[in-house]
Amino acid sequence: MAVYSAQQLHGLRIIVTGGGTGGHTYPALTTIRTLRARLAETGAEPDILWVGVEQGLEARIARQEGLPFRAITTGKLRRSPNRQELWRNITDAFRIPIGVLQAMATVLRVRPHVVLSTGGYVSVPIGVAAWLARRPLVMHEQTLNLGLANRILALVASRVLLSHTSSLANLSKRTQARAVVTGNPVRPDMLTGDPIAGRAAYGLEPHLPLVFVTGGAQGAVQVNQMVAEVLPDVLQRCQVLHQCGEYDLVRMRQVAAQLPTHLQARYRVVDYIHGQLPDVLAAADIVVARSGAGTVAELTALGRPAILIPLVPTSGDEQRQTARYLAEAGAVRMLTGGDATGAALRAELLTLLDDAPYRHALAEAARRHGRPDAAAAAVTELIDAARRG
Repeated sequence: MAVYSAQQLHGLRIIVTGGGTGGHTYPALTTIRTLRARLAETGAEPDILWVGVEQGLEARIARQEGLPFRAITTGKLRRSPNRQELWRNITDAFRIPIGVLQAMATVLRVRPHVVLSTGGYVSVPIGVAAWLARRPLVMHEQTLNLGLANRILALVASRVLLSHTSSLANLSKRTQARAVVTGNPVRPDMLTGDPIAGRAAYGLEPHLPLVFVTGGAQGAVQVNQMVAEVLPDVLQRCQVLHQCGEYDLVRMRQVAAQLPTHLQARYRVVDYIHGQLPDVLAAADIVVARSGAGTVAELTALGRPAILIPLVPTSGDEQRQTARYLAEAGAVRMLTGGDATGAALRAELLTLLDDAPYRHALAEAARRHGRPDAAAAAVTELIDAARRG
């Protein structure tokens, strides 16, 4: 890794693009925060502009972080469109050139030392503009297979950052020469949770095994239904903290109320876990979750035994592919398709609760696939690309 002086890093100008979903937005945010911290050690401060869609998650996150934000026009090309989406593809196709022109004007005005792209269709215009303006482009892919936007940008990127080693096989030889496996950036606070605080925050027993269930911020009806079926059995052996999402909270509270009286205190259901998530993950003996890129990055970085229930279908079937890859490596248990039933979840949970050595083996295998230093590695590549021009 090259070492740069404060003078060399002073005035570093960066355009960040990527968004639409948390899977694209939060890795960018974590990288930005890590970059700021790295430069602060030398007394420097990066000049950052985030470019995205005005109605996108990235716009809200940029405002929260106090980052300048520039909205551009863009369109989304859908890979397997139905009749309605085919028409939207046609109308969006006319928006893309407008977005490229806006992006080109932004790049020429800012003259960034480097552009960071974390994917999503909004990243294509800025990525193309960076290439046309001969500005270094560093793109990051969170999933096993490159999304459509990143497949386009990989052709012109100076550096292709990957989250998984196995993704290299999906690249051409030419692109592989520019690829680096950094991992998927994980927020630093996710790695420093306090298990005692995590249990205390929800009135959980300090010594009883804890199963944490999450279907993501919005919850997952499929996961919630499976959990409802298994609670009377698994609560004999453990306690469950369940993030069920806002829309299913009333139903899951009804499920809780129907539990045998002596088990009700062992089940805690909430719509959403806010700042306590790092503590909860640190406290969990087993995690039941979807297999989105961010969730998998956190679970492997922490080395948590997990049962993954991938959302199917997703774009490119990425959740199932990620879960299968880790399951075949002995790093997680997976339930999908016909196996994603309450009975199967019950069997998996009871097996893991009964077999502490097996839980430990899963945790160690997961940790071997984790990259807790992913954000730092991405920042190193970003600074190196900027300085090399």
